[in-house]
Amino acid sequence: MFYKFRSRFALLVTVFVAVLSLFASACSSSDSSSNAGSSSSASSSSSSSSDSSSSDSSSNEEASLETPSIVVTTNILGDVVTSMVGDLFEVETIMPSGADPHVFQASAQQVNLMMEADLLVVNGANFEEGLLDVIESAESDGVMVVEAISFVEVIESDGHDDHDDHDEEGHDDHDDHDEEGHDDHDEEGHDDHDDHDDHDEEGHDDHDDHDEEGHDDHALHDHGGVDPHFFTDPARMASVVEGLTAFLVENFPDVDQESLLANSNAYLSELNSLDSELEEMLSSIPEGSRKLITNHSVFAYFADRYDFEILGSIIQSSSTLDSASAKDLADLVSVIEDENVSAIFADAASSNTLAQVLAEEAGNIEVITLFTESLGEAGSAGSTYLDMVRTNGELITGGLTN
Repeated sequence: MFYKFRSRFALLVTVFVAVLSLFASACSSSDSSSNAGSSSSASSSSSSSSDSSSSDSSSNEEASLETPSIVVTTNILGDVVTSMVGDLFEVETIMPSGADPHVFQASAQQVNLMMEADLLVVNGANFEEGLLDVIESAESDGVMVVEAISFVEVIESDGHDDHDDHDEEGHDDHDDHDEEGHDDHDEEGHDDHDDHDDHDEEGHDDHDDHDEEGHDDHALHDHGGVDPHFFTDPARMASVVEGLTAFLVENFPDVDQESLLANSNAYLSELNSLDSELEEMLSSIPEGSRKLITNHSVFAYFADRYDFEILGSIIQSSSTLDSASAKDLADLVSVIEDENVSAIFADAASSNTLAQVLAEEAGNIEVITLFTESLGEAGSAGSTYLDMVRTNGELITGGLTN
């Protein structure tokens, strides 16, 4: 009997030990799983923190590489600036194709663009008559403003008369034009077109002193009677490209300057080729026929460059906001008859009604519309600055040689 009791007691002890072993094993497994979960959570948190840090770093890098913005008032300058800077800047143009810059008014959205620009490029000489207040406000608020006309040799504007004093303006005998007109471009790098070919080597030497002058020299100034239409002369536009390129190099050092200079020089080459092309094209016009009657005073720079005489303008001002009197038209009829003028040149961006009236009064006179102060619509013969100048040259040549 004692033997049986001992055997049962031994069995109970064995079972109890087994149960304790299983319980201990289960507890150990639970602790291991908890530790693993904690470790996994920590690892996940570390990974998330790393991703967040990487994202922040990427955002900061993108912000530092943001493309600077240039807002340009006129579509002529907008095309030129876009061509010379490529994709190094974000270029926005305020005036659409066909707009008359003397009367154009900006929308609220366009005003906002101008006020937030990294650089605002304007024609200058009060050309953008409807935008002057906005331009002045932008400069007052700290927007960097540069006037394209500040880079060229300007011509004073009469604002009246029939150019009887034309001889005093540097066009009296045309034979001296190379000395008086083209040679003046030696200082600007455009004297005989050959100087432009050395532009790559010079690297915009004409503006080496720009750092001393500062960008304020190209900001808003009161130009009084300065003619704003420098863009009718592609050689002067080349001066603008050179000057503006130097300005961008100085004021935007983070931009790829090698690419900027390459873009600028490529466009300068096109401007120089166009200038030479026009000289050859216009040389077919006899000296006695190199006389212009225009809708308003817009071609003084063209005449200065290519040896033309401005006989008169219907609107005897550089602004289309002015008007002509009956006496003005009668005087022009006499000029047309006395000078045997064969064509009157009107503006695509403004009304040609007065030009048509003058042509009817003079009799047997053709009215030819030119792209003067605005580019033409996309696909037209004047959709770019280069096309505009070339087309005008062709139309003037045809009108004065037929």
